Amino acid sequence: MAIGKSRIRVIGVVLAAALLAGCGDGYDRVRAGDVPIEGFTAEQIYGRAEFELNRNKADDAAFYFAEVERLYPYSEWAKRAVIMQAYAYHQGKDYEQSRAAAQRYIDFYPTDDDAAYAQYLLALSYYDQIDEVGRDQGLTFQALQALRTVIERYPDSEYARSAILKFDLAFDHLASKEMEIGRYYLKREHYAAAINRFRSVVEDFQTTSHTAEALHRLVEAYLSLGLTAEAQTAGAILGHNFQSTEWYQDSYKLLTGQGLEMKAKGNNWLAKVYRQMIRGQWL
Repeated sequence: MAIGKSRIRVIGVVLAAALLAGCGDGYDRVRAGDVPIEGFTAEQIYGRAEFELNRNKADDAAFYFAEVERLYPYSEWAKRAVIMQAYAYHQGKDYEQSRAAAQRYIDFYPTDDDAAYAQYLLALSYYDQIDEVGRDQGLTFQALQALRTVIERYPDSEYARSAILKFDLAFDHLASKEMEIGRYYLKREHYAAAINRFRSVVEDFQTTSHTAEALHRLVEAYLSLGLTAEAQTAGAILGHNFQSTEWYQDSYKLLTGQGLEMKAKGNNWLAKVYRQMIRGQWL
């Protein structure tokens, strides 16, 4: 993850190289424990942290960044060290510590240029743990909330676009979970429970890639219950918005095979969705 166009970039190669050139023996002694870390300046400890980060020792880097904050809490180096702790912890996949450091930076320096990056790191600490559909969805909700904060609070930052893309993916992930559970119920002929899940996708996740399938599954479930008006209306929405999909073709065969049309019928919740769609308020 690149650190961004901010003061954070100042810290890397130039500082680490200068400090290593002038204080290499001192760094060796810090590493060996020969000299107490309190005997080094904030700049030297910070440089050591950068050195560890550059050689992919994220845990060691986070330790030294934390020491800068602990020993020199009101210095400019400490300010930089807080955001770099968040970055180092994230690189080491210690998401809880990364989140804590990022939140601390936001609390202490809310108007700083790097506050947007801190908020983005906080969001990533949730987002990067969303790795499979079957996982607890609490992380996904938290990721969405944190990503939304990036988008709304820092709309002109370099992180807003990435946050929008990740928000859409996380949102799609939630819809995917609803679909997985809905299919499970449908397969076991628990039609009411399945309908509730597919309805959630249609009403709450309309912009995701799962809407067309959700409508088709509603056709299947409602036909199984003998609720033809609802099934026809779900088919009508498919025909209006997703006619080029396989889900439309499957629903068309199911409905016409029973002598039914893909046409809005009755005054059910799907009919309301259909009316909103016709007025241009749906999707």
